[in-house]
Amino acid sequence: MRKPIALVTRIDEVSEQEWRALIAELLPEESIQCFRDMSDIERKAAEIAIVANPDPAHVAELSGLSWIHSLWAGVERLVAELGVGAPPIVRLVDPELSRVMAEAVLAWTLYLHRDMPAYARQQRDRVWIQQPYRHPSRLTVGILGLGALGMAAAERLSQSDFAVKGWSRSPKDASGIECFSGDEGLNALLGGSDVVVCLMPLTNETRGLLDKARFAVMKEGAALINFARGAIIVDTDLIASLNAGHLSHAVLDVFQEEPLPAASPFWHHPKVTVLPHISAPTDPHTAAAIVANNIRAYRTTGQLPQTVDIRRGY
Repeated sequence: MRKPIALVTRIDEVSEQEWRALIAELLPEESIQCFRDMSDIERKAAEIAIVANPDPAHVAELSGLSWIHSLWAGVERLVAELGVGAPPIVRLVDPELSRVMAEAVLAWTLYLHRDMPAYARQQRDRVWIQQPYRHPSRLTVGILGLGALGMAAAERLSQSDFAVKGWSRSPKDASGIECFSGDEGLNALLGGSDVVVCLMPLTNETRGLLDKARFAVMKEGAALINFARGAIIVDTDLIASLNAGHLSHAVLDVFQEEPLPAASPFWHHPKVTVLPHISAPTDPHTAAAIVANNIRAYRTTGQLPQTVDIRRGY
C-alpha cells in the first residue's frame, strides 16, 4: 500500500480543496490528503508533500518525508522558512507559466514603448498631443535573469522586433540575445537598456541588488519593470530616481509587502504603475498535471525531478 501524499498550504480552504481534487483526479492510484484532515499516524507516514506557502510547523510534523513538491515556481520563502535541513524541494517548472510571463513582459514593454503613461497623464489633463512613434528595433530591452521565464520573455520580445539583452549570474549563450554575466555585465546591461525587466529569483545575492548605485548606472529616461520579487529593489532609491527624473517610469507587480499597504507612496506616484501580482498566475490545470507526472515518474523510477539548490535559493 502506498504511503499518503500530504497537501500542505496556507491558501484558503476552498482553493486548497480545488487543488486536491485536481491532483487526485490525475493520480487515482494515490491518496492525496489535506494536512488538516490527516491523523497523526498518516502525517508521520507521508512520503511526499505537495505544498503552497506551508506552515513550517506542519511540514515538520511530516517526519517521514522523502521530498517536497512546490505548487509555485518561486521557492525563496519556502527555502527560507524550512531551512537547510528540509527534505529535497522540487519547484514548479511549467511551460504555461513561461508563456504567460512572456506575454506579460511583452504587454507592459509595449505599454512603455507606445507611451501609455504619457497618454494617461494627457487624458487626466485633457491634453491632445500625439507622441512620436518609435520602431521597436530602436528600443533595447534588458532582461535580468535568464532562467526559463527570462528566456521565454526574451524570445517573445525578439519576435516583436525589440533589441534584447540578457543578464544572468553565470555566462549563457542564446540566439539573437546579447548575453551578459557578472557584476560588470550587469552594469553594461543596465547602462545599455531603455527598459529593464527584472525576472531574477530572490536570493541573498539579489536582495536589494537594484539600489541607488544601480539606478544611477541606468540610462537617462529608462524605465523599469519588476515581475520578480519586491525585495530585489530598494524602494526608497527607486522613488528617489523617479523623482529626480533619471528614470521615467516603473511598472511594479511585486512588492516587499503584499497586498501593498494603503500608505505606500507607490499607489499615488505619477511615474509608477501598480499591479496586484498578476503578471504570471499559476494555471491550476497545467500545474496539477506537472505535479502528477513528476510523482508518477518518481513512483516508477525512484528518481527525483530536479531539486532546488538550497545554497543558491532556487
